[in-house]
Amino acid sequence: MSATLAEIKAAIRDIPNFPKPPVIFKDITPMLQQPKLFRAAVDLFVDRHSKQKPDAIIGIDARGFIFAGAVAYQLGVGFVPVRKKGKLPYKTVEETYELEYGRETLSMHIDAVKAGDRVVIVDDVLATGGTAAAAAKLVEQLGAKVAECDFLIELKFFAGTAKLAKYPVFAALSY
Repeated sequence: MSATLAEIKAAIRDIPNFPKPPVIFKDITPMLQQPKLFRAAVDLFVDRHSKQKPDAIIGIDARGFIFAGAVAYQLGVGFVPVRKKGKLPYKTVEETYELEYGRETLSMHIDAVKAGDRVVIVDDVLATGGTAAAAAKLVEQLGAKVAECDFLIELKFFAGTAKLAKYPVFAALSY
């Protein structure tokens, strides 16, 4: 790898009380601005799935799109966006969940994945696990299987892996 995990971690800045107290937001934009670090982060996910490719990479709105699209492209598989309610133009399935600072509803097109597809869910941060668990439920509603849930960052304080206990989970960095 052209960059180390320590270099990636050093480029992520903390923003206290965003979007509201006591959340400490992990701002990945400084890391994304450095091509070597961005490539290394994408490669972490690509390397995990290059031997046994999934049928699709699911990216969670919005920062999950940054990694998921690049990973899907590198693996030569489809990219599926999971968006906040009201953002997709076609018929959708929906799932409402709790997160560390409120409630949210995610949606996915009803034809985004097929029964039996193996998919990997990708997002930037795992906190409470609610977002990823909701995305996994959407995948399962359509008959597909979650092969793994991948994150650049895990915030262990929130114990999000508990909500994802039935899926393999990978996080490159832990705080």
